Formats: sequence, C-alpha cells, structure tokens
Amino acid sequence: MLLADLVDTVAEDTKNPKTVVDDVLRAALKAIEGSVAKGDTVNLVGFGRFEVYQRTARVGRNLRTGETLKIPATRSVRFKVGKRLRDAASSPKKGGKSKKK
Repeated sequence: MLLADLVDTVAEDTKNPKTVVDDVLRAALKAIEGSVAKGDTVNLVGFGRFEVYQRTARVGRNLRTGETLKIPATRSVRFKVGKRLRDAASSPKKGGKSKKK
C-alpha cells in the first residue's frame, strides 16, 4: 500500500476530503520523523514503536578483495511491532485474492 492508497482508504472511512487526510498523515509522519531525529521513542500503542538505537563501530570485510575495513558507529531506527498489528498479520486473510508473483 502506498501513501496515496492510505489517503484514499482513510478519506473513505472518515468521510473527509482527501486533501485534509493527506495533510494530516504527512504531519503525523513529520512528527514521528522529528521525534526520532531527536532520539526520542515514538510508541503507538497496539501498532508499534519506533526507537533509535546505536550501532557500534565494527570491522567489516570486502568480500571481493578480502580487505578489512572499519565501519563507523551510526544511529539507526528500529520498528517493533505492536500486539494488535502482529495479530492482524498472523490472522487468516478475510476474502480477496492473495498476490502471487
């Protein structure tokens, strides 16, 4: 699902104009991004949690040449799935066709 699909679905469910829903979703995503940039954890109960974690510096290896190289420490974001979302993903799909490629 793309952001545009999400906007369409939420607009239909809430009976709000797509432009309003688009603005709200983009503002929510921007707020999450801003909190994570500050190092804060964003917890959406039942859905999941975005948290910043520190990846330590380590030594890696170029597989082609075998040469060792230093990989610097970085900050990254981890998403931990909430119970309601995990349960929704593991429950059998109701109706519709599954996409097979």
